[in-house]
Amino acid sequence: MSRKTERLTVDHLAELADPVRACLFWELGPVERARLDERERIAQKESWLSGVLRDWGSCGRVLHVDGRVVGHIVYAPAARLPGAVALPTAPASADAVVAATAWVEPAMRRGGLGRLLVQAMAADLVARGHTAIEAYGDTRGRSDGCVLPAEFLGSVGFKTQRAHPTTPRMRMELRTALRWKDEVELALERLRGVVRPTPKAARPIGSVRAASGERRDERAPLVAGCLR
Repeated sequence: MSRKTERLTVDHLAELADPVRACLFWELGPVERARLDERERIAQKESWLSGVLRDWGSCGRVLHVDGRVVGHIVYAPAARLPGAVALPTAPASADAVVAATAWVEPAMRRGGLGRLLVQAMAADLVARGHTAIEAYGDTRGRSDGCVLPAEFLGSVGFKTQRAHPTTPRMRMELRTALRWKDEVELALERLRGVVRPTPKAARPIGSVRAASGERRDERAPLVAGCLR
């Protein structure tokens, strides 16, 4: 099975699953969304994406498995996501890019694809000099792809920034998350078919690191919600 991530473009929108290809939860406020039918929603989504790509740059990643789009993630500056103002834990921090929607086809879940999308997003933002990602999690088990499950966000490195019983705002620090960055780079190399040799231990057996019992985190990659 081949897996590949690439930059989200307007052309990819036609390949995304319903209802996420017409979801405007983040792009418009609730009043504006209610006025549009499905055809108008899709056109508005295309217009929004085109504008962000032109003015800000890459704002999403799509995931191909064996040449077919099976998932995506969208992220942007908070100012480009006006729908977030209705959430109780808004606004996002001034220094953070906001991870908005994400989706993996139901038949493809529980295989690590959601984690790969988050890693691709983080790698893009690190390369562009951004220092943090924030996301509004949902604790109610929704699976519509518009709001990310809080449990999933916690499993891939986000920490609670502002607590809330249903919609916590969560954050991932990119500048200080060096181990996360290494994992991102290794994952993307694997997606490209590059195998990086395992580095040799920097210290002999019995060093302080070995004595401390330090181990790499091996948590399961995906959990409940629209991405598992």
